[in-house]
Amino acid sequence: MTAYAELRAQLETLTTEAFRPELADIDRLPTLEIARLMNAEDATVPAAVAARLPEIAAAVDAIAARMARGGRLVYAGAGTAGRMGVLDASECPPTFNTDPGRVVGLIAGGPSAMVEAVEGAEDSRELAAADLAALELTAEDTVVGVSASGRTPYAIGAVEFARTRGALTVGLSCNAGSALAAAAEHGIEVVVGPELIAGSTRLKAGTAQKLVLNLISTVTMIRLGKTYGNLMVDMRSSNEKLRARARRIVALATGAPDAEIEAALTATGGEVKNAVLVVLGAVDGPRAAELLAAADGHLRAALALAAADRPH
Repeated sequence: MTAYAELRAQLETLTTEAFRPELADIDRLPTLEIARLMNAEDATVPAAVAARLPEIAAAVDAIAARMARGGRLVYAGAGTAGRMGVLDASECPPTFNTDPGRVVGLIAGGPSAMVEAVEGAEDSRELAAADLAALELTAEDTVVGVSASGRTPYAIGAVEFARTRGALTVGLSCNAGSALAAAAEHGIEVVVGPELIAGSTRLKAGTAQKLVLNLISTVTMIRLGKTYGNLMVDMRSSNEKLRARARRIVALATGAPDAEIEAALTATGGEVKNAVLVVLGAVDGPRAAELLAAADGHLRAALALAAADRPH
């Protein structure tokens, strides 16, 4: 069997690649009907993700434990899957004030592959190993391989290399019994079924990947103390809109009047979490920073320390 025939045989076994004969005349339908069909397909994705929540939660707890010790979260994928990882990683610094190096997105072929295909990059396990080696991967890090098919060599190679370094590994795919999930310590297989357009895994599979990566990064950051309740107290105020949001978050967290909020933000250099601690903990800016450092950045724990400081 030629390499082409072997690959074709593999693809024909994948749910994500399946052809749906009942949609063979979709191009003859009115636009609104096509939109309704596609929207109905998309509506099935959250249920597929829900079926995998126990596996996702287990992975998050393992990721958070390593990140609490200084580890990094690294996504690795090709094409749409890689772009989803880069997107999720890029949104962590403004949302959770993480260092850009703490959550990293690797896409086969490098940054240029975000906007145009890099031929052959996804077929290379060696490229994935080289990309991770360049990050000086350690046992405290986590690598999440992302692939709709679950057979992409780049994603599998990333997971295999990560295991040689003792890193935690997660394999996210959209087919059952995938090689990617089997290669990883934590396999997450969100089976969304055949796509509306055969093999176009930027659709339901891409949506599923986005939802799962949202869960992984957001719940991990909650576990790391990056929120206070459901408030983004660790957000970075880098423009006027975000500075206004910072004031609103301090107001929601404390109920303090505007003048007190402004004073607290000024005393803490605009750091939202510190400002909340200044108001609720009745401490000054430097003491707020000390308490948060002692509490590993967890605001509730820092508030408990501030309360213990006060005379009874």
